[in-house]
Amino acid sequence: MNPVIQTTLAASGLFLLAGMAGGVLKYLFIMNNAQNKAPMYIDMLHRSAFLYSAGALVMAELLRYSPYSVRTQWIIAGVPLFFFTVTVFRYFMLGIRKRAQSQFSERTFATTWGMALLIIGEIGCVTALVWGFVKTQFLS
Repeated sequence: MNPVIQTTLAASGLFLLAGMAGGVLKYLFIMNNAQNKAPMYIDMLHRSAFLYSAGALVMAELLRYSPYSVRTQWIIAGVPLFFFTVTVFRYFMLGIRKRAQSQFSERTFATTWGMALLIIGEIGCVTALVWGFVKTQFLS
């Protein structure tokens, strides 16, 4: 199997596990809170990890039909996976700190340039993955 597909599938599994672990963390916070609520960012960690797991799985399937070199595949799969990972980790850190205010209430590198890089990187690379699929499956 292509090593990029293997890595993307492994990442999908790790995000699935992170979502499950996030659910346990959410449960622990709920059971130890007078209002039976988890911090906002723990909720976000729990949901986003599951969504990123599904996203990585779709990316792995699109890579099966990729016309690109392995080097290009590493880039177009690695960039979104990197940002997925950073996002889950950031939610974990903010959740453990019990941050109740949105991270976007402050202007920082992460909320300005970091978000611009995330948007360009994720959308650009996934567009390339989808285009590769369309090219090989419909235009060849």
